[in-house]
Amino acid sequence: MNTVNIPQEAPVLRQVLEAYDLPATVLGAVRYGQGHINDTFCVVCQPQEGDAVRFILQGMSLAAFPHPEELMENFVGITSYLRSQIIARGGDPLRETLSLVKTRDGKDYYTDETGKVWRMMPFIEGTDCFQSATPELFEASARSFGHFQSMLKDYPAETLHETIVNFHNTEDRLRKFQAALAAAPKDLTDTCRAEVDFVLARQADCSVAMEALRQGKLPLRVTHNDTKLNNILIDRVTGQGICVIDLDTTMPGLSIYDFGDSIRFGANHSAEDEKDLTKVYFDIGLYEVYTRGFLEGCQGALTPAELEYLPWGARLMTLECGIRFLTDYLEGDHYFHTRYPGQNLDRCRTQFKLVRDMEAQFQAMHDVVSKYAG
Repeated sequence: MNTVNIPQEAPVLRQVLEAYDLPATVLGAVRYGQGHINDTFCVVCQPQEGDAVRFILQGMSLAAFPHPEELMENFVGITSYLRSQIIARGGDPLRETLSLVKTRDGKDYYTDETGKVWRMMPFIEGTDCFQSATPELFEASARSFGHFQSMLKDYPAETLHETIVNFHNTEDRLRKFQAALAAAPKDLTDTCRAEVDFVLARQADCSVAMEALRQGKLPLRVTHNDTKLNNILIDRVTGQGICVIDLDTTMPGLSIYDFGDSIRFGANHSAEDEKDLTKVYFDIGLYEVYTRGFLEGCQGALTPAELEYLPWGARLMTLECGIRFLTDYLEGDHYFHTRYPGQNLDRCRTQFKLVRDMEAQFQAMHDVVSKYAG
């Protein structure tokens, strides 16, 4: 294999690429996408005949995922299952789910001398990844994430590893907040007393979904846990979502969390750290757009209880996100990157404003679900 234009910032790339039997000449490898966790590169190869071929090469972050072998076991199991479902439904598995390029020795991933795990995937051509949504794109993403639920409805979720333990466990997020509050100096807690009181007044809400799970009302599902628009590849011809990507946080969870996290970031128009809260509001129209697409994509996969709890998913994911920002603020801003002092508090306030709006429109949110659940 001949290689050219390998960035000096990642000398290990040459070693990684040598682990794969790639077509003839590697023309280059460049950083790709806007992800902040893994190291992602687009690798361009030139076969002896025909057009150049592209691959995505990713190095897993050991800081975010301390057990990459478990992450990859999830990845292989889920994508293999999706492939069989896509084929059974007459689809194209090479475009509608992620797949792996095997190493020279037949493994699903390569581990470098530092212990970092690398995986290579064929590039899915003819698609785009968007960072901001129009209503049409928002609904297309909803249909894709609903379809994801539909295809995986019979997958044994309990066999998956938790790649991030207690990621959407709202009770655990509340406990962490309470510990941070108890340890924080008074002069700091005085700056956010209203936000602290907001959380304390909603302690019971943090148990709504977890209690429903314990009582068997809500089933354990395979959930993506990062249902943002930029984790859907949109087909350039049809304008529809064709493939769900970034499966690293796919693990056991609740379907209402995937729905709710999409609503949290997509059914509003403000910046995450907007200081003027009069500009922050929950858009019930966009909520309806997403709900329509999501339930269409689910194709009846959700239980009546899951449908009933979908609005709770939106409230809880927004509340949880605000709690996480507030917890980090109380702990000294060590988790979320900040550009200025108090940014996590600003972020927290926008989330709590959205929660208030959802509380005020909660019956309308239920009515929307009922409208499209039939």
